[in-house]
Order: sequence, then structure tokens, then C-alpha cells
Amino acid sequence: MAAKGGGAQGKRPRRQAGSVPSMQQAGSERALSIERIVATAVELLDAEGVDGLTMRRLADRLGAGAMSLYWHVDNKEEVFDLALDSVLEYRGPPQGGETADWRGAIFHMLEDWRAGMLRHPWSASLLPRRALGSNILSRLELLGRILYGAGVAEGDLNGAIWSLWNYVIGATITRANFDLSDADMAAAQQRLAHLSEKYPTIERARLLLDNDWDGAFRKGLDFLLDGLVPK
Repeated sequence: MAAKGGGAQGKRPRRQAGSVPSMQQAGSERALSIERIVATAVELLDAEGVDGLTMRRLADRLGAGAMSLYWHVDNKEEVFDLALDSVLEYRGPPQGGETADWRGAIFHMLEDWRAGMLRHPWSASLLPRRALGSNILSRLELLGRILYGAGVAEGDLNGAIWSLWNYVIGATITRANFDLSDADMAAAQQRLAHLSEKYPTIERARLLLDNDWDGAFRKGLDFLLDGLVPK
């Protein structure tokens, strides 16, 4: 988790012993909660992205004063940490869908992880430097246990976990930022056809017309798992 920032805004205001908050302060404190702050931060991040989240904008959405937020969170960095961890909670397979199949368990977890980040595209850019939230660590712990149970040696676990991490993050960022329309893709593939002598393999595969992102993700994950734990 990112280190807490310094400065005046890096510390929560503290009431002096025996002090009584004003009626306005008390009402604001009752209205605010960590849960509400985090949920509103996620909404703001979804709408404006990472650069759009400031404590002032967050406070405005909450209908509160900016300083009142610091009774609940230390600074913006903590808001990022909490918002990211909240959207990456993993609740496991659907009720009754538990399986002893290790590949199925990994597929479900990683597809859920990717889907969660695609719903909140800002999360993929934050995750590499904020990997210590409880929900994220729980995913990694479960992933390690499944891989170890499937036969990955303890000395190879780190490499296996990071390989899958890198695959999910890379696939998510690529999908989230690949915004060509169908018409654009068709035009690009048509241009590629005129260069078929130079790029025969990708032209023949019609790479630029393949928009089955979910299928490509599952197939790539199959390839990766075959290498980690051969069938």
C-alpha cells in the first residue's frame, strides 16, 4: 500500500480533549462514514479517472466540507488504497459452483479479477503500486494455495503468481485502451492486406478483425497454465 503523504493534509484533525463539536460538525460526522466515502470515491474515479479525484471534488460529491473527510481518512493516497481494494474483492464461485478442479478455480478467479478491473478501468493503473490491500492479498493467497495444490513447487510459486498477475494486468490494460471501432478495425485489416508480403502471418490470421477479447483471454490463460502445470 502506498506510503501515507506528509503535510497538513496527511494527518487527520484531532479534537482536543473535552472539546465538543459544533452542531454542523456533528451532523457531518454522522452523515459520513468510511463506507460512504469509499463508495463515492469509486463513483468519482469511474467518472473522472485517477486525475479527477481530489479531496475537494470528493467532498463536494459527499455534500461535506473537505476537512471533514480527514476525520475518516488520512489523505488522498489512503482513499486510492481503499477504493482500489473495494473493487477487487473476490467472493468466490457462485453458490453451489465450487469445484475441486484447480484450473476451473483459477479461471473463475482471474476472469472475475479482469472483469472487475474492466468495470473500473482506473484500477489497473493503480494496482502495480498499491498491492497490499486485504482483498488483493486474499486473492494472491488463494491463487498461491491453488497453484501449490496443483503441483507448482514452492520455489516456483512467486514466478507462477507474478506470471498470472502480469497476464491479467496486461490483458486488462490492452482491452481497456483498445478503442478502435469495427469500421476502424476493418479499414486497418484492409490496409494490412496490401502489405501481406511483409506481414503474411498476421494478415492471414486476420488479427486486426479478431475482437473476441474474452475468448483470447481464456485461450491465453490456458496456454500459460499449461506451461505452469503441464497436463
